[in-house]
Amino acid sequence: MKLIKSVILSTAILGAFGSVPLAQAQTSEQYIPILSYRVGPYAAGGSGFYGGAIDYFNLINAKGGLNGVKISWEECETEYNPSRGVECYERLKKNNGGASLVEPLSTGIAYGILDRVAEDKIPMTTLGYGRSDAANGKVFPYIFPLITSYWNQAAAMTKYLGDKSGGMEKLKGKKIVHLYHDSAFGKEPLPVLEAQAKQYGFELIKIPVAHPGNEQQSQWLQIRQANPDYVILWGWGVMNAVALKTAQRNGFSRDKILGVWWAGSEEDTVPAGDAAKGYTTMTFNTPGNYAVLDEIRTKVYAAGKGNLSDKSRVGSVYHMRGVTAAILWTEAILKAQEKFGKGKLMTSEQIRWGFENLDVNEARQKTLGALGMFPPVKTSCDDHEGSGAVKVQQWTGDKWKAITPNWVVGDKALTRALLEESSAKYAAEKKITPGCMK
Repeated sequence: MKLIKSVILSTAILGAFGSVPLAQAQTSEQYIPILSYRVGPYAAGGSGFYGGAIDYFNLINAKGGLNGVKISWEECETEYNPSRGVECYERLKKNNGGASLVEPLSTGIAYGILDRVAEDKIPMTTLGYGRSDAANGKVFPYIFPLITSYWNQAAAMTKYLGDKSGGMEKLKGKKIVHLYHDSAFGKEPLPVLEAQAKQYGFELIKIPVAHPGNEQQSQWLQIRQANPDYVILWGWGVMNAVALKTAQRNGFSRDKILGVWWAGSEEDTVPAGDAAKGYTTMTFNTPGNYAVLDEIRTKVYAAGKGNLSDKSRVGSVYHMRGVTAAILWTEAILKAQEKFGKGKLMTSEQIRWGFENLDVNEARQKTLGALGMFPPVKTSCDDHEGSGAVKVQQWTGDKWKAITPNWVVGDKALTRALLEESSAKYAAEKKITPGCMK
């Protein structure tokens, strides 16, 4: 694999900064602004994700569009910086007839535009990240934390570690370190982990790592002194490979490390070398090849329209995640067309309805060439997440392999209770009267 040799060089077919059109946008096309990041310490995640999404757009357009409606997009470099992300959103949202939807792939940026998208009536997806309580569509009608949230991931992590220990009751008296990126992203799972520490009697040790995570020696000295049973690695970007290599230098077994899904890509493990072999993480995609990825290779890259200059990244974790996101976006548009007019251009409010009524079941996944690539997603006003299921994957030394054959779901009663409490506080603070939109 040429995956890691140069993230910047291997991903940028387009300019790194500013607003860069990738397709000639017309008002007769469904316009999607791309708040991407292809430079800096998080470039691997942004380039792979948005590269996968754009590859799927090109595939849809090559096949005639969404019932004849082509997709257009425009890209703006955020550098994973919240203020730049807000700037990019404001710059692009009214272009080409108005934004259909937005996906910043950043907790900080998502928080920065949360109120703005509601005011602008533009649906925002936060695929596997962001505010977990935004799954309550009665309070957050324009936010869709699709597939699964950090809270449901944290609950599934605890369930997996409990099963690994011989049962949830076996967690009593154990020590679990939460080694986290010191940001809103890293702190998001704490309500669940703290609640489950009380429930099951394990000690939760919280250790932050400053952005971007290049230096972690002091944190791993703390971990060595605490001698925990498990470490949850809630990392992002360069922090992850540094954590694995530093753990190895400090004699901490990778068998005891369980990563967040943003610490579970090839870009996290290949640079870590032998320190990563046997390492496990959560994921909401099942590693492997799928018909839709082969179509992207044969109909997009073979035609010279691929977004990534390094073709070996096609089908990698971040690329597959971007394809998954684009599938859900386009399925929401198609769902909206079913109600508001097949083959017509959909407004952002109509697409919001489409997101709230998604039903991407196994039969539909099979039609799309993505059966099993992600869990079935069925949304409603009460549930803007649509699943909550995850898997655990392990790095073999050259690829990721799912080690849980079925989708894993944690304590959803707990996460729902937390969601209701948190979203009610938000509604009271913002003077929102909860209710379903028509």
